[in-house]
Amino acid sequence: MARTLDPEAHSLRRDAYVDAAQRLIQSKGYEQLSLQDVIEEIGSSKGAFYHYFDSRETLLEAVIERMVDAAIAVMVPIVEEPALPAVQKLQLVFSTLAAWKGERKEFFVELLRVWMSAPNSVVREHFRREAAARITPLLTTIVRQGTAEGVFTATSPDGAAAVLVSLLLGANEVATQLFLARQAKTITFDAVVARLAAFTEAYERILGLPAGSWVMLDDETLHLWFD
Repeated sequence: MARTLDPEAHSLRRDAYVDAAQRLIQSKGYEQLSLQDVIEEIGSSKGAFYHYFDSRETLLEAVIERMVDAAIAVMVPIVEEPALPAVQKLQLVFSTLAAWKGERKEFFVELLRVWMSAPNSVVREHFRREAAARITPLLTTIVRQGTAEGVFTATSPDGAAAVLVSLLLGANEVATQLFLARQAKTITFDAVVARLAAFTEAYERILGLPAGSWVMLDDETLHLWFD
């Protein structure tokens, strides 16, 4: 008789692998992480591992998907708050996400060290698709609200939101490259600020905001990551 799969138990056990991987990435780094490390961390076996994941790379994808879930959970209450005007929502989305990442800086720094490597190109693309699919509806809601309030001038809120998400993901990738360049001391802090300011300017132009009226990353965040 075939064994009946318990979805809840399966999900809990899968989460245990993701928990272990996240802890180990933070403590020893992804490059040094082996499947055996994860298996020993939770007292499992290699055969059991392959019931949940195909490889170390798919385990990393699960860690990243969890990060996207957590980021979305931070954004949703802001987007759904009826008392907030659209510009403030947009500002809070970025500042709250920056603060959330700052609280987990040690983990993100370790992840960034392998994020841009060639073997992770497929994982990066997976993340981009997942993030775009999840974030676009939230930014669409904000842009529609801002258009109704008369503060955004986008003729197509849906189209503008899709472009803004593309810029957001592009800014995230550029910021990663700039962070690694700062770690290698190949770029100055002022040069980093100038590069990232271009994304802020692009946001303002797409939404029709006055120049200098909106901040993507505040000074505290810039100094936390790049100084």
